[in-house]
Amino acid sequence: MSNYSINIKATIKDAFIALDEFNHGDQTLFVLDDEDRMVGTLTDGDIRRGLICGKQLNDSVESVMHKDFKYIMQSEFDMMILKKYRDGDIFFIPMLDEDMHIVEIYNFLKYKSFLPIDAVMMAGGKGERLRPLTDKTPKPLLPLGDKAIIDHNIDRLISYGVKNISVTVNYLKEQIEEHFAEPHNGVQVLTYQEPKFLGTIGSIKFVQNFKHDVVLLMNSDVFTNIDFEDFFLHFQQHEAEMSVAAIPYIVKVPYGVFDLNGRNIQGLIEKPTYNYYANAGIYLIKRRALEEIPENTFFNATDLIDKLIVKGKKVIRYPLNGTWIDIGNPQEYAKANELVKHLI
Repeated sequence: MSNYSINIKATIKDAFIALDEFNHGDQTLFVLDDEDRMVGTLTDGDIRRGLICGKQLNDSVESVMHKDFKYIMQSEFDMMILKKYRDGDIFFIPMLDEDMHIVEIYNFLKYKSFLPIDAVMMAGGKGERLRPLTDKTPKPLLPLGDKAIIDHNIDRLISYGVKNISVTVNYLKEQIEEHFAEPHNGVQVLTYQEPKFLGTIGSIKFVQNFKHDVVLLMNSDVFTNIDFEDFFLHFQQHEAEMSVAAIPYIVKVPYGVFDLNGRNIQGLIEKPTYNYYANAGIYLIKRRALEEIPENTFFNATDLIDKLIVKGKKVIRYPLNGTWIDIGNPQEYAKANELVKHLI
């Protein structure tokens, strides 16, 4: 944060020197008093306007700083407010504590968003349908373009400001553990071993480092450009206990289909098209709902859906209309490898 801050007693010349060291387009300094409390912001535009009005290089930054600045309080974090600032082209937003000290700086030139969620990637499967490719390499580490399948998902989560990321492992677990032994793009991804295969969600019970009230769970072998922010805001808006990302699935029948009542024909539907939504293997879940998952028991995410519905909890679907490929067989793997060539 010291790279972005300057003391209120510093001169305009000092501010020019500090701004000149920035390597991004939106140059902003946060002005702090002697108690490190934030009192203003300063851009090169503020300085230029001050100089036009007669300010001198030896004048203090206090004389030209912007005092009516935008910020977000740590105790009142609201994703919608943060999004509003970003959409209004405010790309550097400080989070302040109750004493106006900077706790964090949200940099929207580097990240798409800053979601208050934890993320868990399931990476314990054997990838049997991709053999022999997975005989000695776990499926999440198979190359997809210039990096491993799982890294595409990890990098996308990081781009949305998700810092608390865990991976559950089983098959050839040592390779995945070694893969994440060092921080990945500045984030230390933690791995947790499941002692046996526990389904698509059972191993989440071994994750111990949750910090937020919402957990994103996803399969590590999907290739997707899902908008995690929109997914989260949709979940928040509908006050759900669990949200399931769902992909449109269309079934076209090439024949005329009878509308029957027993053996009696009521009518004929010519070449009908049926629209469904299929489970994409990406979920947002209230952390408290994870208590419904039994310990050390084979348990699928669909089992949790059923259990929550029976208990009268709100489970919703989120329509995923972008790219989504389940890399489960050689054909889908080849398709994903071809698609990744054309993505920026």
